[in-house]
Amino acid sequence: MAMDQSDVKALRSDALGPAEIEAKAETLAVGKAGMAGAKCFVLAMLAGAFIAFGATYFLVFLGDSAVPFAAQRMVGGICFSLGLVLVLCCGAELFTGNMLMVTGLASKKIKLGGLVRNWVIVWLGNLVGSLFVVALIYWCGVGAMNGGAVGDAMVSVAVGKVTPDWLVLMAKGIMCNVMVCLAVWIGFSARTVVDKVLGIMLPISFFVAAGFEHCVANMYFLPLAFVLKLSGYAPEGVPLDVITIENIVKNLSAATVGNTIAGVVLVLMYWAAFRKRA
Repeated sequence: MAMDQSDVKALRSDALGPAEIEAKAETLAVGKAGMAGAKCFVLAMLAGAFIAFGATYFLVFLGDSAVPFAAQRMVGGICFSLGLVLVLCCGAELFTGNMLMVTGLASKKIKLGGLVRNWVIVWLGNLVGSLFVVALIYWCGVGAMNGGAVGDAMVSVAVGKVTPDWLVLMAKGIMCNVMVCLAVWIGFSARTVVDKVLGIMLPISFFVAAGFEHCVANMYFLPLAFVLKLSGYAPEGVPLDVITIENIVKNLSAATVGNTIAGVVLVLMYWAAFRKRA
């Protein structure tokens, strides 16, 4: 029996092309916009937890101060990639990755209300999932590893994220989600798990190595440092007084705005270039 064109495409071993990725993003956007709220929230909690797992891996590696700076940033970024690998391979709803839903809105396959509803539910679910892992990691005593050096890394990373000005944090958020959306775009093109993992790794490790701001990762980094501060953890030379609720809100608001701007603009550029025209 002869196969039609769609069957032939399904059997291809090469990655999807840009136009096929754009069409796939539109199809996925329709499903995400119509997803039941409870299911969306649960999957968003999982994504928040997955990103927190990758962030914990990153912090454990940073706990070894003997590693040279460049190697520390590069390998730490690869460790952090675990989070997005789990999101794309296991199935979860990540706020920054869901910027690709803009393709469905631009093609009028979903409505603005459905898009915003998804983003709000997913952002809140990501936060809850991240906070759940904060509690688990604190109770596990991960910060005590390597003589407390991992705990020092936990608070030092947070201090570096709350001290810059709001506009600087927003700019870092823009750069971050350019890389995240490109990683998700590559992930959409993949036909195997290996393709996804390798495609995700470079963009994600770059944004981590460069110190850009990811709002979902910061939902874990900052509350974790705040909990350590409340517990009395006080490494020498680290200004813990800057880790406040106000500064955490400042960071998350700036990172969220920057992540959103980058995602919308980048995705619309790809939509304009590769959308299917009548």
